[in-house]
Amino acid sequence: MNIQDPISDMLTRIRNACMAALTEAKMPSSKMKAHVAAVMKEEGFIKDFSVEDEAGKKTLVIKLKYYKHEPVIEGLKRISKPSCRIYCGSQDIPKIRNGLGTVILSTPNGIVSGRSASKLNVGGEILCYVW
Repeated sequence: MNIQDPISDMLTRIRNACMAALTEAKMPSSKMKAHVAAVMKEEGFIKDFSVEDEAGKKTLVIKLKYYKHEPVIEGLKRISKPSCRIYCGSQDIPKIRNGLGTVILSTPNGIVSGRSASKLNVGGEILCYVW
């Protein structure tokens, strides 16, 4: 199966797992997806993630986080797509839900949250919003 936009696929799988109240979401792994999951964990949106190797195929397993039986992740939105890349400078990093959400950026320093990018004073490609 050839996926045109793997980050969008990842966000959709997480969104669907949250709506179905599942404890984890599984998907094919890549370095970029693992870095996005690391930022989500760092920002407190997921419990944990791991990369499992099953018969030569790596699978990313994301453990979802719930608070009072409601998913911590209220929403996910893909911003920069393969067909239309969206970039921002270090001064133009958007605030999501007045700082309650986060923006995930692909910068020269790797994939980081909007807060980290502001501290590092770098801009980059806006991958997605999480709130």
